[in-house]
Formats: sequence, C-alpha cells, structure tokens
Amino acid sequence: MKICGIIAEYNPFHNGHRYHIEKTKELYGATHIAVVMSGNFTQRGDPAIFDKFSRAETALRNGADLVIELPVAYALASAEQFANGAVAILNSLGCVDMISFGSECGDVSLLEETAGAVLFAQQHDDFFMCMRKGDSYPAALQKTIEKYYEEDIIDALTSPNNTLAVEYLKALSEYGSSIKPVTIKRVGTQHDSGRTNGYYASASHIRKGIISGEDISAFVPELPQTDHADIRNLETAILAKLRTMSPDELEKAPNVLTGLENRIYKAARVSTNLAELYMLIKTKRYTMSRIRRIVMAEFLGIRKTDLRSSPPYVRILGMNSKGREILAAADCKLPMDTSLKPLAESGDKARRTAFLEASAGDLYALAFEKKRVCGLEYTTKPIILN
Repeated sequence: MKICGIIAEYNPFHNGHRYHIEKTKELYGATHIAVVMSGNFTQRGDPAIFDKFSRAETALRNGADLVIELPVAYALASAEQFANGAVAILNSLGCVDMISFGSECGDVSLLEETAGAVLFAQQHDDFFMCMRKGDSYPAALQKTIEKYYEEDIIDALTSPNNTLAVEYLKALSEYGSSIKPVTIKRVGTQHDSGRTNGYYASASHIRKGIISGEDISAFVPELPQTDHADIRNLETAILAKLRTMSPDELEKAPNVLTGLENRIYKAARVSTNLAELYMLIKTKRYTMSRIRRIVMAEFLGIRKTDLRSSPPYVRILGMNSKGREILAAADCKLPMDTSLKPLAESGDKARRTAFLEASAGDLYALAFEKKRVCGLEYTTKPIILN
C-alpha cells in the first residue's frame, strides 16, 4: 500500500480533479487515495454547489477511496488555517505516506523555498509596517518578499494553487509530519477563469454554468443527481442574522480585526443584498474573499476560539473497499467515525465542532430552491461503495 492524501473542495468534482488523482497514481505510485474535503461551505465564503455527501460519492466514483470531512470552521478559514486543519487530519491517520496537491509551477523544491520565504516575511519588520499602513495580508506579504527574494519565488507566490501548496508545506513542517509532499502541475484553465480549454474548465466557470442551466457535461465526469445550492437563497437569512448582532458579537468571528466589527454592523443595517454588504465592508486591508468568509462565519456562528486548536475528530463521509483498507492500516490519534453523534460525545472541543457542523447543515438546507429539513447531519448515511 502507498496511501496518498489529497485536500480538496470538489466544488464540484471536475475533469481537472480526476486528472490530479490519475497523475498522482501514475507518477508517484499511489495505490490508495484519502481525501480531506470541505463540507457544505467552502473557502470562498459560499455554500457548496452540491451537498458534501453527493460530492463525496462523485469523488469515490472517480478515483478517491476515502473521503473525510474538513470541519466547517476550518473550511471557511484563511488559507493558512484551512491547510493546518486539513493536514492535521491527514497526519492524525498515522498511515498516509504522501500528500499530493496541484500547483501552477509543478515544482516541490520551489514551493518549499517559497514556504521558507513566507515564514521569513511573516516575521519581518517590513511586513508589519505594511500591515500597519493598511495593506491586506497578501499585499503586505507580497511587498516584503519582493524586497528580499528573486523572481521565481515572487511568481510562485502570486498563483492561487501555489499559495495553498505553500500552506500545506508549512503545516507539514509545523506538525513535524513524515508525510512526503508531491505535486501535479495544473492543466487547463487558470483558477477562477471564465475560459474553457476543451476538456477542462475552472470550478468557478462550472458553478456558474450549473446555476444558469448551461450544459457543462464536457468538463465533468458526472454530476450528482440532485438539486444545487445557491447563496442567493440564503441572502435574506444572512442579512437578518447580521442585523440582530451587536458589534461585540460580530468581533468574535475569525479574522475580524479591531474596528471591522463596526463596519459590518453599520453595513448590515443599510444593505439590502449581499453584493452591497460586501462592498460597504470592504477596505484596503481586507480582500473580498476574506470579507465573504467573515460574513459567512458570522452567519454560522463561528468564533475565533473555534480555530485555536486542530480538528478534534475524523468524520468519514464515504469510502469504498480500498477506503476500508486505509482505515484498517490507520493508527488514528483522534476519535474516528462515520456518525456525528458519537464524535460529538468524545470531548468538549468535539462537542462544539459537531454543534457548528449540525447548525451549518441546517442553514445549508435553506440554500436550495426546494428547502430541506433540519437534522440531516445526524440522519444522512455515509456513502459506502464496493
């Protein structure tokens, strides 16, 4: 056995994702694929286009063997916190040999150098000076690295897949993990691109096609036979929640620095839609993606304290026969189950994490044209394939 971990959102699973799995098996000899996947909300600050069990099943039909959920607080976090949470889960299994991620550069050595550059920049006075002047975190990091590093490091940092890869490498180092990093060079269109390239299209382009009713079958191996979620169906609920919160309550969400809670409070009281809300909150210091994540975290009740330690359990969304072999080989350091109920009973942190997951699931149920009932986090069965 040669077990490879992959961290993903699969929002939705498309041909580029299948290519990634196939090339990982071909180039690095992976025999088993364990995926840590975001649940019903994603790092864009949006509800996932399809529910997590549907996405897990598609992944299992197209090369994955085991799908584990990344708890919602980490799925909606910054790239650094997202990577830390996911790597912690893979590392806890005790049987993962390597982690494979897509990157624009396709060069692990360059990415490791870039990870070192990021760690250097994060501790440098120039970085803090930029932040004090009001630059966003990415802008402050970029300016500091441009001052001290060569073009190849600078270029590597500007590509979104490379950026996540760097965070995975930092997390592996932080945990002292023996998991070996490997990368697959990204093919097809750029991240979030509106263009297509024959067999490939970005997940963003595919989501827009699904919502507008276009035929996107050329870019996906298959689509779940279920309805799709749309953040517009949550718009009134999000605005209503924010209008009932005080600045003190708003300040408790992750990545809300002093003063932003007042902007959110004021914006929520005059905005009549999410686009207006985001624009009124936006400042030079905060990227739009960060604003979207913060707003969704406020809506779901996620707090800064929810990210102060790594995930407390391993929740299995689905598996096939090879996935069962992974579990048999695992020496897991965390409670592990397919059911949320026993996991919730495994400790205080687990209880809080499970509460957030169940609450997020109940709110996600409103993101569909045909609303779903509450309680699905406790009643939906895991996906088990032969």
